[in-house]
Amino acid sequence: MPPDTHASEHSAKARLQALLSRQQTAFREAPMPNLASRMADLKALSRLLDDNREAIIQAICADYGQRSRHETLLYEFTVVFDELRHARRHLKSWMRRQHRRVNPLLYASSRNTVLPQPLGVIGVIVPWNFPITLSLGPLVGILAAGNRAMVKMSERSPHLAELLTNISPQYLAEDTLSFIADSPSANSALGPIFSALPFDHLLFTGSTTTGRAVMRNAANNLTPVTLELGGKSPAIVSADFPLQRAVERIMHAKLINAGQICTSVDYVFVPREQVEDFIALARQHVARRYLEKPNVLSNDYTAIIDERAWQRLHNLLDDALNHGAQLINLASHSNEKHPDNTAQRKLAPHLLLNVNNDMQVMQQEIFGPLLPILAYDDPQEVIDFVAARPRPLAIYPFTHNKALRDRYIHQLLSGGVSVNQALLHVGQSDLPFGGVGASGMGHYHGHEGFNTFSKLRPIYQQGPIDSLRLLMPPYTNRTDRLLTWLMRLLR
Repeated sequence: MPPDTHASEHSAKARLQALLSRQQTAFREAPMPNLASRMADLKALSRLLDDNREAIIQAICADYGQRSRHETLLYEFTVVFDELRHARRHLKSWMRRQHRRVNPLLYASSRNTVLPQPLGVIGVIVPWNFPITLSLGPLVGILAAGNRAMVKMSERSPHLAELLTNISPQYLAEDTLSFIADSPSANSALGPIFSALPFDHLLFTGSTTTGRAVMRNAANNLTPVTLELGGKSPAIVSADFPLQRAVERIMHAKLINAGQICTSVDYVFVPREQVEDFIALARQHVARRYLEKPNVLSNDYTAIIDERAWQRLHNLLDDALNHGAQLINLASHSNEKHPDNTAQRKLAPHLLLNVNNDMQVMQQEIFGPLLPILAYDDPQEVIDFVAARPRPLAIYPFTHNKALRDRYIHQLLSGGVSVNQALLHVGQSDLPFGGVGASGMGHYHGHEGFNTFSKLRPIYQQGPIDSLRLLMPPYTNRTDRLLTWLMRLLR
């Protein structure tokens, strides 16, 4: 390792450790913030978002090159504002000490309670694709639970990271909340250093591969983790569901943020006899919603985040083509391989037919506007295919048949489900969000988020009657009789 790289890493580690120490000290001085203090923190977070709305929109757009301001408002601002409102309305009840059952035979007159207490300092590692939803969203649960937080922004979000770093101290003290900008340089990236810090809990959102590395780093400190990872989430169109409505909802969900969403529809099962109609309807949807003229995508269509992601998506297309896939450019009727708006880094939406397991597009999470179509004849084909693969972050069954809906839900375990829609379960403030298996572990949002970032501390308080005195040594025949009587009552 070059000496300058080592020195840079040492400096970054020292800076982050010093910040963590300040937050830990502040937490020790006020380990149980009251309701008023937590409400003030949530209101400050809301003001930060509201006061700087246009600046945040512009910063995200600058990081992308082109990102629809309406998508930022709809899928970032409204989601976080709803989380904040929900938390403020329910925080008093979430904080309340919970009374739990006591065995009256052994512990008569005693009390059991569960007290939610803050964990301490929470580390948050934020991806670039929804940088407000995935930074401020978790902060709702973190601050509601009475914690402090260090938030490492993505190196691919430099404009937003700089903005949040500058404005955050105007709303919340640095020993309560700190945003940390990362460097795009591989030699000075902060991710491994940050995830190795001894946080009281660590939340990571990103790829499964990076999630494994984060978990390894956290394990050295026995830091508990919540991992929100990727996954190949399928949509399943049933023959009983109106095809036009299914296509509209699937394509809309797929093309939000140009498909750069961890819960995006990664591939779609379509009844074999409906494939051609699906293609025609998808082409109509793109023309109606996103085209200024053939192969010219409007400003409502978001760019690919950077050259690295752009090249990766082109490699996926080339690999699929080389392995026999048929590519359908929904933005053009030309026969070009995959024409796009190169100057703006806007990749045209593509459908892929004749896909197989040898193609990278069926092995990797796509994270872009490419949608493989798998024709099927029987629901069991769908179940066998999905169940044989790592558990997805979501499934999206489209059917009015309740038995079929429940068959998919019961036999295909996933992080979440949207029925007759895609993505929208993620935006519900009173539903837990999280993956399972390779798509993640743990939950946040709403009450589950509050619980994730709390220690649900069990407290037993002895009452005036100590029944266990009758069962203390030395053990005698009377002890045997009491235990026999007790076992009979408990059965």
